[in-house]
Amino acid sequence: MEKAKLSSALFAGTHFDRKRFAGDFARFRQGPSAQDVASAAAPSPEKKRKRKSKAKAKKSKKRRAEGADSASDAVEGFSVFKGLAAKKDEEDSEKKVETGKSEDFEVVRRRKEVEREIERTAILRKKFDIHISGQNVPAPLENFEELVSRYGCDSYLVGNLSKLGFQEPTPIQRQAIPILLSGRECFACASTGSGKTLAFLFPILMKIKPGSKEGVKAVILCPTRELAAQTTRECKKLAKGRKFYIKLMTKDLSKSGNFKDMHCDILVSTPLRLDHAVQKRDLDLSRVEYLVLDESDKLFELGFVEVIDSVVKACSNPSIIRSLFSATLPDSIEALARTIMHDAVRVIVGRKNSASSLIKQKLIFAGTEKGKLLALRQSFAESLNPPVLIFVQSKERAKELYKELAFDDVRADVIHADLDEEQRQDAVDNLRAGKTWVLIATEVIARGMDFKGVNCVINYDFPESASAYIHRIGRSGRAGRSGEAITFFTEEDKPFLRNIANVLISSGCEVPSWIKALPKLKRKKHRM
Repeated sequence: MEKAKLSSALFAGTHFDRKRFAGDFARFRQGPSAQDVASAAAPSPEKKRKRKSKAKAKKSKKRRAEGADSASDAVEGFSVFKGLAAKKDEEDSEKKVETGKSEDFEVVRRRKEVEREIERTAILRKKFDIHISGQNVPAPLENFEELVSRYGCDSYLVGNLSKLGFQEPTPIQRQAIPILLSGRECFACASTGSGKTLAFLFPILMKIKPGSKEGVKAVILCPTRELAAQTTRECKKLAKGRKFYIKLMTKDLSKSGNFKDMHCDILVSTPLRLDHAVQKRDLDLSRVEYLVLDESDKLFELGFVEVIDSVVKACSNPSIIRSLFSATLPDSIEALARTIMHDAVRVIVGRKNSASSLIKQKLIFAGTEKGKLLALRQSFAESLNPPVLIFVQSKERAKELYKELAFDDVRADVIHADLDEEQRQDAVDNLRAGKTWVLIATEVIARGMDFKGVNCVINYDFPESASAYIHRIGRSGRAGRSGEAITFFTEEDKPFLRNIANVLISSGCEVPSWIKALPKLKRKKHRM
């Protein structure tokens, strides 16, 4: 008791950590052993874990607080810029998303426009019965005014079209003109009287510069002199108002022309005359930009092929644009023509190698040669609606028939190869002027000749082929007008009748069933 009092007196006002000095305190106490006191004073494992976790929590809290203070004190400015940069990145990403969306929308819009244009073009071609084969073919024209908006055509050319009475383009003009203006070569097959001449003349007048002194820029080949003269007249009408040098290769010009000093933009000729000028008169065709073969199937027949090949070689300009136009285009001729053309587009209006549906066609059985003359006079007695063209097989037959009609009260004339150029031109002009009612002709005017208002074509002699028949009757029913075609046949003509009957059937004309049952001849021509 006294020890306890002494201890409290000695250590009054002093604080000891009893937990830390538990062993020392046990020495001065009476009662349990020191080991028991130490074990009782030692904290439990659970309390130790709690104290450790509290200590760690205090340390981590203090560390976070110190880090926050140092960050706010030391790099407060940097954190602000970092926020702005993040905001800017976010805005940029949003802009990229919006730009991507707008680009996608533009792509979709353009694709829809292309699809609509393709659909519109297909509808237009179907409407006018235009058939094409080739890649990336330009869309057809809807009207002539589109030449100004799409291709920058001079207004004087469109004005000339209006003055000449051309209001709307024909189907072949709708498609062939854009093809040639886009720099593509083409085969064009359309019925007679469908405006093929304008289809190849107009792009030439649009593309070449008038008054050039650098040589010939365009060559147009025709199978006959009459067709070449007609093409020259039509070209001059279209070019009125500009100083184009348009020349027709006459006989005198071919033999004695001074081609080195001659100014010529467009040269129209027959193959033989042009080849003679190239070979004998040193006509330079190396700068020709456009080469047109009119009535091309006739030009590629035997006897013309070598001459055409010579002319094509003379036109050595690497950027030349070649085109072929005809009412009939046999597969063999097309295959031959493709050997001189590159990436050509084929254009067919209606059915290939068919006659115009505007022509009323009839087949009349005459029995014999004498029966033909009787049938002809009877036809004139019933209804003579001039002007009338009568086709025969040879110049001898033409002369004989002309003598027979001279006894009748019919104003008749004749044209054949024995006549000189002036006489032939007079015969054509007299028919156009109405001085002649009936013109007896051979194949010399069967192709391409445009007689205004021919009402009837009579095949007095049976045509040698379906192609010849199509070109003959094509002198009527031109430029949208109606016409009539009468074909006489005899017993000798029956084996060749089926080929002609097929043309009538394709044009929608009625043909007797016994003619349909006749065998069809292949690759044979009917020679009188």
